Amino acid sequence: MKPLYEKVDLPVASIRRYLEPGPIVLVSSTHGERRNVMTMGWHTVIEFSPSLIGCVISSNNHSFGMVRDSGECVINIPTSALAEEIVGIGKCSGAWIDKFETFKLTTEPAKLVKAPLIRECFANLECRLVDDSLVGKYSFFVFEVVKAHAATTPKYPETLHYMGDGTFMVSGKIIEQHPKFSAGILWRRILNALRPVQRA
Repeated sequence: MKPLYEKVDLPVASIRRYLEPGPIVLVSSTHGERRNVMTMGWHTVIEFSPSLIGCVISSNNHSFGMVRDSGECVINIPTSALAEEIVGIGKCSGAWIDKFETFKLTTEPAKLVKAPLIRECFANLECRLVDDSLVGKYSFFVFEVVKAHAATTPKYPETLHYMGDGTFMVSGKIIEQHPKFSAGILWRRILNALRPVQRA
C-alpha cells in the first residue's frame, strides 16, 4: 500500500535535506604554487555529451580563486570509508594548512589537467571550466569532464550524502529495475499514456 503522509509546514531554508543532488565529493585544485582540496555537496549533471557538471563553490572558500583562475579541477568521489576525512576537510581552510598532508591523502598526477587526483577516492573526474557566466552572481561553475577514472569494484560504491545539520546518509540498498528501463518498453508506456481514452 502506498503511504499517505501527514505534513507540517517546513522552513524553506531546510529543503536542502530533501534535495541534495548527489554524493559528497572532494574537489582538488591547484594554481601557481598553491594547491587545495575542499568538500562539496552542491553539484548536478547538466549534460551527457559533452559531459557537463554544474557546481557551487562559495567565494568564501579557499578553492574558489584557484578553480576560477586555473579554469580546472578534479572532482574526486570518495566512499564512506573516508567519512572522517570528508568532515575534517570541510571544517578547515587550505589557506592555513596543506589538507593533503594533514589528512594523509595520496595525490597522483592527472592526465589532462594540473590539479591532482586523490588515490583513496573511488573515482576521479578531470574537469575544465567551460562556462563561468554565473560564477559572479551565484558562485556556479560549469565544468566539462575531459577524463574520468574509476575503480572496477565494487559496482555500486557506498557513498555519503549530506542531509544538513551535520547529518550524512550512506547510500543504501540497490533496487534493480533494469528490465523496466529498456527503450522499447518506456516508449510504449509513453505512447499509451498519450493516447486519448477510448469510450465503449
